[in-house]
Amino acid sequence: MTGPSSHLSATADAYDAVAVLYAELFRDAYDNLPLDRALLAAFAELARGTADAGPVAELGCGPGWVTAHLRDLGLEVFGVDLSPVMIQLAREAYPDLRFEVGSMDALDLADGELGGIVSWYSVIHVPPGEVPSYLAEFRRVLAPGGHLLLAFFESEGGPVAPFDHKVTTAYRWPIDALAELAGEAGFFEVGRMLREPLEGERFRRGHLLLRKGEPAR
Repeated sequence: MTGPSSHLSATADAYDAVAVLYAELFRDAYDNLPLDRALLAAFAELARGTADAGPVAELGCGPGWVTAHLRDLGLEVFGVDLSPVMIQLAREAYPDLRFEVGSMDALDLADGELGGIVSWYSVIHVPPGEVPSYLAEFRRVLAPGGHLLLAFFESEGGPVAPFDHKVTTAYRWPIDALAELAGEAGFFEVGRMLREPLEGERFRRGHLLLRKGEPAR
């Protein structure tokens, strides 16, 4: 695995510093998000139907809630995160699951090893110019026909723009622009969802469900 760039180190340090508070504050965050859960369920159904595919990875797993939810949906799944403290918390909370410290842009995985990838609000911290290299890495480790689910903050008609995320710098993306980058990286769009902000949320949420390889028939 290559050495971390400055933004990777800054992101890891920022999440290490708030990991315990983050895990406590948002532990039940998805209980009242039926659309988000429905999209994860759709991803899980597609991933289970990918013939001869490997396990699913949640990249940027934080304290492991989504990883555990995907397990409960019937997937063989593990989590990867930059933050050692987040990984420690995930291992303590879900000792039956596998969690590893690592970077999404240089995964310690063989080509085609994964049947699916979930990046749930993790590419938001990647500088926009580096996002294509992350998508290329996702494609490398996915098996043919494997699915990728991206969740992010949507720019609501504006350009890609940084914002004052509570942990560290993050970026809002126009859903069409991110979908275009994914297409250039070799992914085909299966579906998308835009969710308006709920009470206490600042921004619209974007979701892209993508497939490696030829378009589904």
